[in-house]
Amino acid sequence: MTTVRPAPALGRHVVDHLRRLIITGQLAAGTHLVESQLSETFDVSRGPVRDALRQLEAEGLVESRRRGVFVIGLTVDDIEELYVLRHLLEAEAVRQCMRRGGDLLELDAIVLTMGEAAREGDAAAFAEADLEFHSAFYALAGHRRLEKVWQQYRPTFADMLSVTNAEDRDLAPIHRDHLDLLARVRAGDQPGALSLLREHIDGSRERMLTAYARFIADPSA
Repeated sequence: MTTVRPAPALGRHVVDHLRRLIITGQLAAGTHLVESQLSETFDVSRGPVRDALRQLEAEGLVESRRRGVFVIGLTVDDIEELYVLRHLLEAEAVRQCMRRGGDLLELDAIVLTMGEAAREGDAAAFAEADLEFHSAFYALAGHRRLEKVWQQYRPTFADMLSVTNAEDRDLAPIHRDHLDLLARVRAGDQPGALSLLREHIDGSRERMLTAYARFIADPSA
């Protein structure tokens, strides 16, 4: 499996912004991404722009052609594929984490942060903590290659989490889902934990598809 190192600091700023525009449909499929124009837009040299485009290509959001780099974007099929991938990866991470019986104190701290963000209605802070919660299972799984695959797609899922959490006016139910999942993991209830995980990811996928339909109807929304 080919992997690409994350873009350096300047490139990360560019890649994060472009990824968000692609995922929310503000950069449509087929858009030509011209290095010189992006360099001027972001006020950086072409090096960070190239780093950003390589990262986006590794994530499957753009592709290099003879005439340059073009946005592939996301389709309904892409969204379905990404959530299938996420479920496969995360279910195995949870299994490995439970098999090893790792320390769950970090997850306790994260769900507290999620609860505070939910009470304050801070969707951005909630999404950040949400991603940390799910990422923690990969670290606790002790499976280097599994975590490496997750890290490859983590930036894409980070933006998708921001989108899906923004769909919810009330974040408290999602917070409770995470508390319930953590309780099942701590109790050693693997079937229950995996069932809750499946429900959670399916719900996230449905919210993303709802948001995607809105983006397609009105990319400026």
